[in-house]
Amino acid sequence: MVDIANVTAAPSPDLLTPDNCAVLFVDHQPQMFFGTGSGDRTAIINATVGLAKAAKVFDVPVVLSTVAAESFSGPLMPQLADVFPGQTIVDRTTMNAWEDEAFVEAVKATGRKKLVIAGLWTEVCVVLPALSALAQGYEVYVVTDASGGVSPQAHEHAVQRMVQAGVVPVTWVQVLLELQRDWARTETYLPVMDVVKENGGTYGLGVVYAQTVIGEHAAG
Repeated sequence: MVDIANVTAAPSPDLLTPDNCAVLFVDHQPQMFFGTGSGDRTAIINATVGLAKAAKVFDVPVVLSTVAAESFSGPLMPQLADVFPGQTIVDRTTMNAWEDEAFVEAVKATGRKKLVIAGLWTEVCVVLPALSALAQGYEVYVVTDASGGVSPQAHEHAVQRMVQAGVVPVTWVQVLLELQRDWARTETYLPVMDVVKENGGTYGLGVVYAQTVIGEHAAG
């Protein structure tokens, strides 16, 4: 029941903010992309980079991780590494990143209780740490369009499994706009618009049009 007397213009505590979340990128590597068949791989790359730029605009802590980078899977994709130059990349032997002590320590060091996860493949390297973190009390959000599985069914069933356990599915643009949440926040407005124009597809074209016709401060 709604108590009208207590209704205020305030955001839900369930929303992601720059101060309550961390973003984890798991195994965005060449060999993992080779086996991805759940969707357009170029679109997954674009979504991953868009998510990375969103985290950087809002100074959200990020953990980068690879699996068997030197022996099998190859390096972290350069488009992602370039967004965070010089940042340590946690390389693992474990398929479940949450069974790697260095990875978990890196997550703990962020001090955040909401974890936004994207990775390859959804059915292994995303679902395993997502469920593991959830079991230890974290709130987990999985960026489905910045993740991919070996087939559409593998990706879909992994997402369903996580949702049934309590994980929240989101998209990269959803994360970006949830972090912004108010176009009056001028300190991040222009950087957000730059991310949208660079990685937002037709949404980005719409911004270009609005800024050309209405002016550079056209919002939305």
